[in-house]
Amino acid sequence: MTAEPDPRISFETSGADLDAAVHMYEDAYASVGFTATRTERPFAYRFRVVGDDVMSFRSTRFDARMQGELDVRDEYVVMWTTDGGGRVDIGRQEVAFTPASPMMFPTGRPFAFDLQDVRQSLVQFDRTALERVAAEVHGAQPGPLVFDHTATPRTAELRGWNAQVQRAAAVVLGRASVSSLALAEVARDTAQSLLRTFPHKLLAPDVPLPQGATGRVREAVEYMHAFAHTPISTTDVAEHVGLSVRGLQQAFQRQVGTAPNAMLRGIRLDRVREELRRASTGDLTVASVAMRWGFAHLGRFSAAYAARFSEYPRDTLQR
Repeated sequence: MTAEPDPRISFETSGADLDAAVHMYEDAYASVGFTATRTERPFAYRFRVVGDDVMSFRSTRFDARMQGELDVRDEYVVMWTTDGGGRVDIGRQEVAFTPASPMMFPTGRPFAFDLQDVRQSLVQFDRTALERVAAEVHGAQPGPLVFDHTATPRTAELRGWNAQVQRAAAVVLGRASVSSLALAEVARDTAQSLLRTFPHKLLAPDVPLPQGATGRVREAVEYMHAFAHTPISTTDVAEHVGLSVRGLQQAFQRQVGTAPNAMLRGIRLDRVREELRRASTGDLTVASVAMRWGFAHLGRFSAAYAARFSEYPRDTLQR
């Protein structure tokens, strides 16, 4: 009987050439425009990937400062460091990371980063694979996952995550040969631990779609529903579906007869109404909910709300 070949894919590189390191990381993350500057440490780097097409472990040593923008569309990524630090999602929902504090990469859109002198570890999941496990966990149909990368995991769940990563690493990074079944089982266990540990929402695939929305317009509307709670703009939506802003506007007008910024504003107004209807008078204020959903000018917000729902937001809250 022929033994099953080891299903793991492995890649490792290292060196002391700063420019070569930058190009290697751009290739590894399918990005461009990374910049690096030397620090007080003598420069060296090391990069390693081991895993399969469902889950992989990555490790990085980078003795310099690197800045750039990532757009991880096809993966969900957990990251932590044992040395060094930096910032993620700069200029938006910015988070500083320090050693021994795991966090999710921002999901569904590009984000800027700035890191320095790091020893970094990552667990990466294929997007479709993790969404299927999440659908089973939540008892729903598979759909995009929205992780809150600003949230700090609870201590008990984080302890469980760390223990599961150690068990998974022993299999994925171990010297002994491993079967496809063993990799699949450890990936599933790690996926379930990730979902228990890191706060997230599962976007139902049956989000309300305007009549006529197909292709990239449909994808844009689904993206708006998934990330309406974040400070996305029409530019972000256009980037997500691979169109220019003008191209997105023309596609929306042609298919659904409205502008994308009007669609996004309407989704956020709907979310405000949901919150106000669930709340009791005294629990919150109209202003606080409006601000949370990106409506800074309360007068214009109130007028837009009344035009959409035929009542003022204070009336919704008081019912």
